Amino acid sequence: MSAEYFEARERALLGERYDTLYAAPQETAARGVTVSALRTTPEEFAARADFPLRPSPFCKAAFVVEQPDFKPGRHPYHHAGVFYSQEPSASSAAPLLGVKPGMRVLDLCAAPGGKSSQLAAALQGQGLLVSNEYVAARAEILKSNLERMGVSNAVVLNETPARIAAALPEFFDRVLVDAPCSGEGMFRKEPAALAQHCEALVKQCAELGADILDSAAAALAPGGELVYSTCTFAPEEDEGQVAAFLQRHPEFTLADVLGNVDYPFGSEGEANRTGGLPLDVSKVRRIWPCQGGEGHFMARLVKAGTPRTLPAPGEYTPEEQLWLAAAAEAGQKAKGSKPQKAAKPADARSARRENSRACREAVQGRSSRSRDAGAGDASPAQSLAAWREFAEEYFPELAKRPAVVHGGGVLLPAAFPQTNLHVLRAGVFVGSVQKGRFVPEHHLFTAFGALCQNREELTLADSRTVEYLSGREIEAHTAADGWCCVTVDGWPLGGGKVSGGRVKNHYPKALRLL
Repeated sequence: MSAEYFEARERALLGERYDTLYAAPQETAARGVTVSALRTTPEEFAARADFPLRPSPFCKAAFVVEQPDFKPGRHPYHHAGVFYSQEPSASSAAPLLGVKPGMRVLDLCAAPGGKSSQLAAALQGQGLLVSNEYVAARAEILKSNLERMGVSNAVVLNETPARIAAALPEFFDRVLVDAPCSGEGMFRKEPAALAQHCEALVKQCAELGADILDSAAAALAPGGELVYSTCTFAPEEDEGQVAAFLQRHPEFTLADVLGNVDYPFGSEGEANRTGGLPLDVSKVRRIWPCQGGEGHFMARLVKAGTPRTLPAPGEYTPEEQLWLAAAAEAGQKAKGSKPQKAAKPADARSARRENSRACREAVQGRSSRSRDAGAGDASPAQSLAAWREFAEEYFPELAKRPAVVHGGGVLLPAAFPQTNLHVLRAGVFVGSVQKGRFVPEHHLFTAFGALCQNREELTLADSRTVEYLSGREIEAHTAADGWCCVTVDGWPLGGGKVSGGRVKNHYPKALRLL
């Protein structure tokens, strides 16, 4: 029934164009990778990649992979956060926001993280990226992907859009709404999308998208820009959704969706899909299967008002400095400011969970239901001193950055106000004191590995690269004794500890090649 309903609707809307627009240039869904500007340029990546690719028409940082059996998750460059595996047309929406370093950016429906990684690359480590995902399991995947991509200035939330808008009204300079949709553009890539498709699902997704857009509008600052995108063809979720939003929100105007990029792609919108409401469809964009994508719709909306003046590069606004100070103060007040008895040794999973909880409390405030902090064997002052000593030796450029200390864990926080929102990560968790020594966390190396003073430098052709990613010790050729960042072609993979000419492997077990 679902296939029949979809085809009947589209044939009625498109007429003789149906067979042309829905004729895909290849039998299977195209595969692609999007290169992160936090790591390299598209040109350098193309020169170094050992698999066939061609530039994507949808994004200057994206490529179409011409190898059907390519397994991106096993490639060392994927582990180094150099690229994100992304269907080519999915990379089209994020650049349309025109993100600049220093902005506050919200990705409201962010999992699994491809578009957030593009927004983070545009920010270049300056300003703030808030990446939200409502489904808890997907939010954890989002957090893991942003850590792999080396994002240092992200706050990962597991929240409803309405609660974010209520907590942070008119806070963000840019908002991306890649809305949950009926997924008609994914029929070829994901057969399950076709199996569950029906007219009721389209209606339900349209209503959900409208609610999310209203929250996005409330969270957007005056003069800010919002990009709305879907991977469906349904009129109620595309042109009709945008036209109805403009009726509800006269403070917004529809802008040319390509106004922030210097390249064209796709086609204009369709005038017979607005539900009878006025809309300049020449300003919105569609990608049809015949154009090499799996189907996308995009619109750009601008809120009335004067945009916020961005801080100078590398500087925090006075407001952001207050937030960082408040986070640090919350950490110092935590239970555990006095030396504690050594806790019983915990397994790695529970230790990571405890440190994540403690750092979250330091940023968002401590819940009355929380267990006592200070589960580690060091006071906050001792933890901070241990981090400073470690950083001076291995990451001197980080030693003077604001740090939050809580329960033995150390976080380089993102500048974010204290709220009651459910924060999974706010900045970079750099490590904790264990058995009297500072032990760095994986995210420290992925985010700041290029700053590490001691590096074990591998190459794509080096057999030690696969050995390291598989969790085994490797010979040390370039790193001195002590902690080191392990790199591939100059890009950080993770950490290790050198002793006796060997690098003891500290690559997380959950990420290793099997």
